[in-house]
Amino acid sequence: MDSNLTPDPAIVKAVERLDYRVTVGDVASQAGLDVNLAERGLLVLASAVDGQLQVAESGEVVYLFPKDVQGVLQNKFFQLRLREWLGKVWRVLFYLIRISFGIVLMLLIALAIVAVILLVLAMNSSRDDRNNSGGIGIPNMGFPNLFWIFYPNYYDRYDRPSLRNRNQSGSTSDINFLEAVFSFLFGDGNPNAELEERRWQSIATVIRNNRGAVIAEQISPFLDEVGTGYDQEYEQYMVPVLARFNGRPEVSPEGQMVYHFPDLQTTVTESRRKSISDYLQEYRYVFSRASRGQVIAASSLGAFLLALAIVLNVSLAGGVTLVGTAATFVKTIAILSLGYSVAYLSIPVIRNSWIGWRNRKISDRNAERQQRSLLLKRADPTIQQKLSYAQQFAAETVIRNDDLIYTTERDLIDQESDRASQLDAEWQKRLEKRDLE
Repeated sequence: MDSNLTPDPAIVKAVERLDYRVTVGDVASQAGLDVNLAERGLLVLASAVDGQLQVAESGEVVYLFPKDVQGVLQNKFFQLRLREWLGKVWRVLFYLIRISFGIVLMLLIALAIVAVILLVLAMNSSRDDRNNSGGIGIPNMGFPNLFWIFYPNYYDRYDRPSLRNRNQSGSTSDINFLEAVFSFLFGDGNPNAELEERRWQSIATVIRNNRGAVIAEQISPFLDEVGTGYDQEYEQYMVPVLARFNGRPEVSPEGQMVYHFPDLQTTVTESRRKSISDYLQEYRYVFSRASRGQVIAASSLGAFLLALAIVLNVSLAGGVTLVGTAATFVKTIAILSLGYSVAYLSIPVIRNSWIGWRNRKISDRNAERQQRSLLLKRADPTIQQKLSYAQQFAAETVIRNDDLIYTTERDLIDQESDRASQLDAEWQKRLEKRDLE
């Protein structure tokens, strides 16, 4: 299937949110899309689901779609059904990947404990053999108390450590422990993955709230870069906005620039001013959305595995001997446990430093955009003058059913007949009015 004839999911979503009757400007504003892309996408979608076109007297086009757009598309396009199925499969696979790190951690801990037990048994066997042969017992290998947890008389020889009551009032979590391990290791993804979509939606909303006519100072709080020197003075940063929403600059008698977006002035419903933030805010990265208790547990288990790995490797290096399958098992677990635990504890430390660096950059960008929004709020005489001139181009065209002169929902002959009747009635009213005068 030609990918150019496949409906854009962003346009489908925008149509659903707008209740299936839209203009190009409605969709471009809702989805934050380029106006030309929105127009092409609407034509592709209308062709795919047998959508209807309605034409107003002003020449504006309204697109009317069936309520079950998703169902029609899924029945018609195998590619969309395959994509939906692959999406479900990937969600299952990704869930398995997320929990696999926790499963591996628990499995290695269990195997490492078994390996330590085998070493203890081997050391006890060696000690018994030496005692029976008049030996001097277990040689001092530099870690006489490492295996205290396996001796039944440990508490008779040492004071039991006091148990501390930990504060459990940390943040709650909506993920299970195995998912929390993945979150502890790798975090929870980019919180600004949809930043561009939010940016263009916000810009479109600003334009719509101002009835299709704005000044650069109203848009700059939603952009990252506004340039310096010549580029900033001549508002070069507005070029991408004009290109996306098919706008055009207008020059005031004083030589100031305002920006007019005719395509965003047409809608099928009378729009209300939408509430919007004064500037685009990037979200800060968080270390993990796991609860405090889950993070402590995940890090403690990693440290415990590292301790077991050190015990195994030190014991093997100290001369404890095993034979056969047991020797291979213990050596393999010692290497795997050490490598996994070191990586397990290192990754969050490195990631935490990286998060700090990224969040500082995000804070700087947010502060810069906020500063631009404050300039707009102060509204010096120059900005006030520009805003006043922009109002000359502000307008909103609402296309109602009474405004339609053509629709693909009905036969053309019937529509022409109705139109002729409407014209006759209009002329009759005018004649009657003239006679009364």
